[in-house]
Amino acid sequence: MKLYYAPDTCSLSPHIVLRELQLEFELVRVNNRSKITADGRDFRAINPKGYVAALELDDGQILTEGPAIVQYLADLKPEHGLAPRANSWARVRLQEWLNFITSEIHAGSAPLFNPALPEEVRAIFREKLFRQFDFLQATLNEKTYLTGPSFSVADAYLFTVLGWCKFFSIPLERWPALLAYRETINARPAVQAALLAEASL
Repeated sequence: MKLYYAPDTCSLSPHIVLRELQLEFELVRVNNRSKITADGRDFRAINPKGYVAALELDDGQILTEGPAIVQYLADLKPEHGLAPRANSWARVRLQEWLNFITSEIHAGSAPLFNPALPEEVRAIFREKLFRQFDFLQATLNEKTYLTGPSFSVADAYLFTVLGWCKFFSIPLERWPALLAYRETINARPAVQAALLAEASL
């Protein structure tokens, strides 16, 4: 398998999952501006949507969209417990969390990357994001991981998007449970390996 990624993007989430599952894979870096891969290909020919992550399977099929990729990967090695059994109620709850992270945290953060965003508009997006952080603070006050007693693909995704707070000068110290949660995930060996690999390539 090949994972097409760019540093400091949502592709970190499937990268973490690949390492948690100890699957064999190749990392292919994508320039987010030029859309050219490290080996000189037009990434848009691989994923016409033009953004990472994309997972190329051994048979040549391309899978895109982080939540779909991480669930596919988790199902390859169900014994690792990164996602509940398909069609179970617990799996529906996992999908609920993945959708929340996608629509409220990931998409809610995206406008803040725009340096031309007027400050009054930026403040509106930040306040909306802060309300969701308040919700996560209340949730994580009561548990270590999002979906149960152990790490799941939803945690890999939330960890990834919370990492973007450093670009927006958002101090996670305002939400102690959220800060502690991110530190817990950050300490996992697979997470550290993924971060190190992306920093060195």
